[in-house]
Amino acid sequence: MSLDITQVVTLLREHDLLTAVTTSEHDQKFSHVTYNSKTVQPDTLFFCKGNFKAAYLADAKRAGATAYVSETRYNEGEGMTSILVSDIQKAMSILGAAFYDYPQNELFVIAFTGTKGKTTSSYFTYGIEREHTHDRVALFSTIDRIVGNAPEDRFKSHLTTPESLDLFHDMRHAVDNGMTHLVMEVSSQAYKKNRVYGLRYNVGIFLNITPDHIGENEHPTFADYLHCKEQLLVNSDKCIINAETDHLADIYYAAKTTTQPENIYLYAREGTKVQMPLDLDVTFKNTNETLHQSDFQVSALSDKGKVLAIDGSYELHIAGDFNESNAVSSIMASALAGASYEDAKTALTGVHVPGRMEMVTSKDHGTIYIDYAHNYASLKALLTFLEAQTDAGRVIVVVGSTGNKGVSRRAGFGKALSEKANIAILTTDDPAFEDPKKIAKEIDAHIDHDRVQVKFVMDRATAIKTAIEMSTKDDIVVLAGKGEDAYQKINGVDTPYPTDVTIAKQVVEEL
Repeated sequence: MSLDITQVVTLLREHDLLTAVTTSEHDQKFSHVTYNSKTVQPDTLFFCKGNFKAAYLADAKRAGATAYVSETRYNEGEGMTSILVSDIQKAMSILGAAFYDYPQNELFVIAFTGTKGKTTSSYFTYGIEREHTHDRVALFSTIDRIVGNAPEDRFKSHLTTPESLDLFHDMRHAVDNGMTHLVMEVSSQAYKKNRVYGLRYNVGIFLNITPDHIGENEHPTFADYLHCKEQLLVNSDKCIINAETDHLADIYYAAKTTTQPENIYLYAREGTKVQMPLDLDVTFKNTNETLHQSDFQVSALSDKGKVLAIDGSYELHIAGDFNESNAVSSIMASALAGASYEDAKTALTGVHVPGRMEMVTSKDHGTIYIDYAHNYASLKALLTFLEAQTDAGRVIVVVGSTGNKGVSRRAGFGKALSEKANIAILTTDDPAFEDPKKIAKEIDAHIDHDRVQVKFVMDRATAIKTAIEMSTKDDIVVLAGKGEDAYQKINGVDTPYPTDVTIAKQVVEEL
């Protein structure tokens, strides 16, 4: 992989990003690209992005960087080629794609966005595509990054959608490993921060939207959040939209700005009254549901829906009727990628999503459910399902909220707890640079204390133990937010954490 200065300048000019360039080497070549001064090698093109300090550039220069791309000229870069741009994030994405020789062009890319369900839908699709492609599919999700079939090709994700240089690096790695398809989650922040600038998808899926990620470090308004979400559809060749979502008109017309109606597919649960008069292409209905299994029927209504050849019955072993909608989006997306009905039917029965509806049973205490539910919509859906499927005595919920992002979730958690819980144990999630007790108090401010008993236990492991110990046989204990996440983000450090599942099992064994 390499780039030369002529290619860099040409690409930046084509995208109207170049503001100035200073170089004495007109045939200069770059063998490496990075935004991390700790990974610089000789002949590196270095990107000055984010909360950048000039000292980082000095470190990069000492390590062998020969040029830098920045929105600002730095004295520390004297003697290096300086490439000044109007938008560093856009420039990094454009040049990153070129450096790694446009790996997206060698992959069939299926991309998901939505306030909830992205990860589950991605795992469903990954499972179907593994069946369809005979294990030649990569996955970029909130939980895992999978770029091949060897153990070392699977690792934990730090961001739902990584920085552009990391994204294209991993795409190239996947292609070099023989992958032909990619399933990925695309966050609203990926568009807000231009991590996927210039990237197109073969199929883009919009699952839903509810107020989330609104705050000083994320989206200033809901309108901005919605706009960023819609960009996935604007940049997709074919679009799938869950017609049950709020703001359907905005979402549908955003898709139509770049996609012909014949390439836009709408689906919904049978009998749903959608927000605008549109013909549905696919519907589905539940035919059987337990805590361990969900059976549903898919029916195509339109001619283009029938071409997908996905009519029939399906079975999930991940509980929750809300997961049927996620599965239908995955079935449709995979069909557009060439998967058959049998591929989907066979694969879905074996899909496991880490941290989604995990269950731990105890002899003399409640049944414990662990789920990644991390906002109002997902927590309410989870508690509503468990309420319908169990004869629960009390519902005891252990939950916290992330720091420095998703501030609106705190009120949402309070609302969901008021509607569906009996006891709330407020604890630490990923506090980042905030005081976890302050976050918990903000959740508490939105809880109806006439309905819900509240405890503050700021050590998460102790909170889980407290919840299980206070439960009786008839109770259910819900551990929300962390799933199987093995770290807590505390003061900028990924601090090892045993996972909610591990702690719950340990507590039950001790009891």
